Amino acid sequence: MSRIFHPLEADPGARSRGPRASVRGRGAASQPANRFAARSGGEIAIDFRYEPLEVEEWGDDWGPGDPWGPGDHGGAGRGGAVGPSPGTAGAPAAERTVYVRDATRTILARNDSPDIPFDASVNPYRGCEHGCAYCYARPTHEYLGLSAGLDFERRILVKTDAAPLLRTALGRRGWRPQVIAMSGVTDPYQPIERRLAITRSCLEVLLDFRNPVSIVTKSHLVARDIDLLRALSEHRAASVALSITSLDARLARALEPRAPGPAQRLHAIHQLAAAGIPVGVMVAPVIPGLTDAETPAILRAAAEAGAGFAGTVPLRLPHGVDALFADWLERHAPERKVKVLDRLKSLRREPGAGGGASERLNDPAFGSRMRGHGPYAQQLHDLFHLTRRRVGLARQAPWLSTAAFRRPEPVPAQLTLF
Repeated sequence: MSRIFHPLEADPGARSRGPRASVRGRGAASQPANRFAARSGGEIAIDFRYEPLEVEEWGDDWGPGDPWGPGDHGGAGRGGAVGPSPGTAGAPAAERTVYVRDATRTILARNDSPDIPFDASVNPYRGCEHGCAYCYARPTHEYLGLSAGLDFERRILVKTDAAPLLRTALGRRGWRPQVIAMSGVTDPYQPIERRLAITRSCLEVLLDFRNPVSIVTKSHLVARDIDLLRALSEHRAASVALSITSLDARLARALEPRAPGPAQRLHAIHQLAAAGIPVGVMVAPVIPGLTDAETPAILRAAAEAGAGFAGTVPLRLPHGVDALFADWLERHAPERKVKVLDRLKSLRREPGAGGGASERLNDPAFGSRMRGHGPYAQQLHDLFHLTRRRVGLARQAPWLSTAAFRRPEPVPAQLTLF
């Protein structure tokens, strides 16, 4: 049985609704107004065509027999087992995850930020059903005329042509072989990837060209593609980092409601390392006053699982994500809200501010947004790097090579007999 979801099937009151009680299986609880619409005094038009995407009727629950579902979030932290991630099967249409076909005709995104260690990236999806409450990529949905709140995690655009578009891009004579990141503003292994395998199709293209790829994900589904990643790593053309925010299973569930639990991410590290694939851990984001004390434990657990390198980034809350995250704190950790927000303000101290803490929760400036300022930022930095050295993790992923890059010969068309 299959269902065609109507594109942008919406809750009539979604645009005007303010913060509310937690929505089952979601990180956000509201639909903040689109900032571009607010500037123009009303709604903005979406300037490209949406097409409904037909998917198998599987709701958005993960059954107990699904090897790639979030499953047990326990086993690695203090929270214990809390069962499979809640979904919205059977819920009103406006509460379900809606998938629509993205008609984009380009697949490579370019980046010129001095803070980002790659120039080109592939995002097979727009939006992310993992629903991380703090996600810095939420505002990207506003460019589509949608909200950074619930829309970001339940209105997922799917780039069904990603693999052929990538093949065309890499086949051009003007393509300069370089590391491609997957992904920059979405998780390439979010739940729908289990059914559509678009990320896997892109990896097949990258293997054909032997073009290096660097992956960051919160999902153990990456282990499904060990065969492709192992083949790429034989040419020093692949590395993977699993992002772990907390080892506390219950906290991870609240922060990242539809992402696999910390135990499964550690298991994925073990599987990738056993296959000879360079794999590391991203202790990110570090949330002051909430997860910062877990940094040493996460690094030790990752090292024991087989990780070879580690990175970290403090919490960033661009545009309206600061209000969304403050709302999350009010709903899930009200006793820590003031402490967390005060520490974030101290972390974002402006240079030359005379020692006083900025009232901002975010600093977009290059050179500081990925690290922060002041004594507290230095404490986070020192704790991470001291522990990293103690447990034997490298500071960064191994260097990836473009030496094996090739352009496969076109497959000749077969003769058709009439």
